[in-house]
Amino acid sequence: MKDNRLYFLDAVRAFAILMMLQGHFIDGLLAAEYKSSSHTIFNIWADLRGNTAPTFFTITGLVVMFLLKKAETKHTERFRVKKNMKRGISLIAIGYALRIPIFHWLSGHFNSYFLVIDVLQIIGLSLLLLNGLYLLLKTKPKVLPLVLIAIGTLIFVTEPLYRNLTLPHVPDIFVNYLTKENGSVFNIFPWFGYVAFGGAVGIFFEKFQIKENFKTVTIYSLLVGGLFLCYLSSMTLELLYILTDINLFYDAANYNYLFSRLGSVAITFGIFYACEAYLKHPLISKLGNNTLSIYVVHFIILYGSFTGIGLYNYLHQTLDPFSAFFGALIFMVIICSMVLQEDKIKAFLSTKTKKALGFIKLNTVTRIRLHRR
Repeated sequence: MKDNRLYFLDAVRAFAILMMLQGHFIDGLLAAEYKSSSHTIFNIWADLRGNTAPTFFTITGLVVMFLLKKAETKHTERFRVKKNMKRGISLIAIGYALRIPIFHWLSGHFNSYFLVIDVLQIIGLSLLLLNGLYLLLKTKPKVLPLVLIAIGTLIFVTEPLYRNLTLPHVPDIFVNYLTKENGSVFNIFPWFGYVAFGGAVGIFFEKFQIKENFKTVTIYSLLVGGLFLCYLSSMTLELLYILTDINLFYDAANYNYLFSRLGSVAITFGIFYACEAYLKHPLISKLGNNTLSIYVVHFIILYGSFTGIGLYNYLHQTLDPFSAFFGALIFMVIICSMVLQEDKIKAFLSTKTKKALGFIKLNTVTRIRLHRR
């Protein structure tokens, strides 16, 4: 039987999480004087790092919709929908939990900063939205990918309209999903656009994966489409402005990072898909399937979630390039090793806990007997 598993997706997720680890480490700890556009190496690093979030969001949409459509063929889509809903809600909850300043709260100091939105909440909300669109258009399978592409395009083209959006009279818990005025790192727009495009690609993969020459055609399509988005999407938007005289197209063309980043993601997918035969190592799959655990552990160690004690507190913008580079490598190895050894760590802690409880119980019983005597 032919193996229909898309190994390259695990590899892309593993690559993206490693890029995120080094990106957060270097961005947070590299001294400010080295973060200059006059440094060629820094420019290359910053450009590559800028593709990390688009890759994450696009791969999320691809995997979710691919598995949903695959579940349809097995008549298990209801289970998949429920799983996605639980996953989406849990991601939102974890996203908030990571920013809760426990010790500040215990000392009686409260503020609303923990309500700012980061990547986990947006991925979680995107899962719920994608689920809703699937349920809404489940009976119209040919329409769903078109709707997803239309939504993604609309979100990207209209970005100038909400780029500097402020909603002063909307409660923080809602406004933080829409604007950055309170310090949110991510908003649902434009990032759901990447999820929507990824969902459309996921439907394409599930429907045509078994076709002859699918892989070859898809690789070339991803590479050519990616190059078009990177180098010709701005020109296309300008042409639409000339033809329609709609200023929105002109504004979008003059700050066209969304379509160009989508092009970089498509090229990344194409390269990884072409190299899939070399990416089937269990370690790669395990990294790709444990991105959430890696994210949570890195957030705790780097930013000091829960404890308020992290590398960021002590080394913020203090490292030279050499220290930042090798520090990032060590940071990635430690975080990934901790997550990959999760089962062993749990077993070790469980054993030690049982021994400690047994020791306490034995001492307690001994003391009671001595007291009775």
